[in-house]
Amino acid sequence: MDGDTVPMTHALTSTQHIELTERRAAHNYHPLPVVLNHGEGAWVTDLEGKRYLDCLAGYSALNFGHRHPRLIARTQQQLSRLTLTSRAFYNDQLGPFADALGDLVGKEMILPMNSGAEAVETALKVARKWGCQVKGVAPDHGRIIVMDGNFHGRTTTIVGFSTDELARHDFGPFTPGFDLVPYGKADAVGDAITEDTIAVLLEPIQGEGGVLIPPAGFLQHVRELCDRHGILLIADEIQSGLARTGRTLAVEHEDVVADILVLGKALGGGILPVSAIAADTDVLGVITPGTHGSTFGGNPLAAAVGHEVCLMLATGEFQARAAALGARLADGLLGLDSAVVREVRCRGLWAGIDVDPTVMTGRQLCESLLERHVLAKETHGSTIRLAPPIVCSEDDIDMLVDAIGSVVAGA
Repeated sequence: MDGDTVPMTHALTSTQHIELTERRAAHNYHPLPVVLNHGEGAWVTDLEGKRYLDCLAGYSALNFGHRHPRLIARTQQQLSRLTLTSRAFYNDQLGPFADALGDLVGKEMILPMNSGAEAVETALKVARKWGCQVKGVAPDHGRIIVMDGNFHGRTTTIVGFSTDELARHDFGPFTPGFDLVPYGKADAVGDAITEDTIAVLLEPIQGEGGVLIPPAGFLQHVRELCDRHGILLIADEIQSGLARTGRTLAVEHEDVVADILVLGKALGGGILPVSAIAADTDVLGVITPGTHGSTFGGNPLAAAVGHEVCLMLATGEFQARAAALGARLADGLLGLDSAVVREVRCRGLWAGIDVDPTVMTGRQLCESLLERHVLAKETHGSTIRLAPPIVCSEDDIDMLVDAIGSVVAGA
């Protein structure tokens, strides 16, 4: 194709793009009626040239915004050299990436994958193998404690211990070995521990649940229980990690160190699906050749992008920025004077807003925000989540707060 030739799909209108997508792509999402074709920083543009503040940021995958110049440059550099070899061979990008990510999160080893769900599945496999080989639990007997309201992805194993019936319905039979307890209830975690328990899997903050922050001390108490009973603490930091909450990791807000960290989304810089688990050698050492793998996991292009993300985070700039902008966002949201807003939860540059469902749904709020050039996403009917790119400005935050204020004031 000639480099100046415009693909035929670019001539379609927004309505035609929506109709085509609905006709030929599976209906596993219900998007807002906007067709985006350009992004830069915290802003995106639709086919008609209208600009929108992206306050979803790909569920934290776009922590550094759209097309961050440093990440684009690193990607283009690697694209011109080598993109994929598979792990059948060494490449010159994986080692530096593993070294930088391990240093960033304080772990001795990493195991790279692609999607967040793959990383969670990897953590579950590692925990089970560790349970057999290190803890001495009989094969096929290891049990993992999980939290009510969890969201760790949508593979069959993961939805099997979800409490979201929409995610579970008609997808069984499910993988056994999981014990469900209420989120934020440390005593319930303790009560669920048996001699076959090998791990506790939790989100330090439940993102899909609506940015649900557990009670102070919960993470510390769970850490103590894991230490007392010789079991692993697995922290799913896919959405909450890599600067979103004002710290590199959300567990740092309680000075907790997890045994296995599950990372993704922002690790790919908003460019590629890149995920990993990180742990010390006494845990990840149970993985040996042939016991786990991925054709694309740790590929040179992904490793180069992930490495650059780690170098950017190592300065602490983005963590500090998320904390400062998050404080501004929290002040604005908590100052909203409206009976429509039932509750606001903020941690860093991440917020959940519950609205009165008798007045408006979360979807209706997002549709109204769309008219005000703000993109957000609802969850669980009456809640919306806000996660603007960390590169956004103070003016962007003020615009977001003003937009929400005008919608709820007019409801």
